[in-house]
Amino acid sequence: MMLQPPCRVLVIDDSALVRQVLSELLAADPGIEVVGTAADPLLAREKIKRLNPDVLTLDVEMPRMDGLAFLENLMRLHPLPVVMVSSLTERGADTTLQALALGAVDFVAKPKLDIARGLEAYADEIRSKVKMAARSRVRASASLLRRPLVAPNAIPSIGFRTTDRLIAIGASAGGTEAIRVVLESMPADAPAVVLTQHLPASFSAAFAERLDKHSAMSVREATDGEAILPGHAYLPAGGRHLRVIRDGARWRCRVDDSAPVNLHKPAVDVLFRSVAQSAGANAIGTILTGMGEDGARGLMALKQAGAPTLAQDEASSVVWGMPGSAVRLGAVDEVLPLERIAERLLSFARA
Repeated sequence: MMLQPPCRVLVIDDSALVRQVLSELLAADPGIEVVGTAADPLLAREKIKRLNPDVLTLDVEMPRMDGLAFLENLMRLHPLPVVMVSSLTERGADTTLQALALGAVDFVAKPKLDIARGLEAYADEIRSKVKMAARSRVRASASLLRRPLVAPNAIPSIGFRTTDRLIAIGASAGGTEAIRVVLESMPADAPAVVLTQHLPASFSAAFAERLDKHSAMSVREATDGEAILPGHAYLPAGGRHLRVIRDGARWRCRVDDSAPVNLHKPAVDVLFRSVAQSAGANAIGTILTGMGEDGARGLMALKQAGAPTLAQDEASSVVWGMPGSAVRLGAVDEVLPLERIAERLLSFARA
């Protein structure tokens, strides 16, 4: 069996210390070869031409040229898998979400203090995300970003007679944009949606705000105990699990700080299992692009409870890890391209 050659990485960061530490952490993995570093995007452009890397790591906030402007040009002229290294600030969260919209595959949050020791703790995450990025599908961003937004009132109402449907969606790498694509096609009176997207604590508010702008539904961070209502989409607040609990005839959000599941918090399995238990056949489960296996067993629980289950197809996924795991497990009824998922969810909800 032929061994895979190591993936070739170019590290772009204005901090010499971060360049050195990141290079050492990545090079410690035999599956990764650091082919060079660059202190700013202008130097990076030359090195990309000369070194032909498979993956870039890119700091979002950089001198001489804004990281986002560089990323937008790159994805238009020379699309490459990019893993953003971003600060865990509110501004960093917003910039990172814009970077994902421009076509970055994933991001790693840069620790605030003691960068050398902090990055050491992130070593496994950085390495796995870089190797995953090397195998991911890079999509040119221009067509998605410049597509005119559908005016929310242009989406036909679903005309609900009952409130007894609940849509559960889980995603990871590539999911911030995949979830946006699904929610922007939902009408204002769509069934309630509960979401889990792997994100660090400080990113969830910016993510909820971004989704809310793009959807006719009202998208918000869930608060513990609040009633789940049609026309609303709920995601867990920073670094907490979201569960759905039954309270008489209605559902409520349970947001808790219990231990990570599948190394994730929030975890998709936690949400899906709770929906299987509380909503059963009234639910519809959907797993979108993401790395790893989180959500596959939870989707199986939904299917066994009588809920229809969907997965994003490989061609439209940035990473077909989570949907692929669910398909292999036999947890998926239908595999669909991303742009058809909202329409299918609504057709199940009308049934």
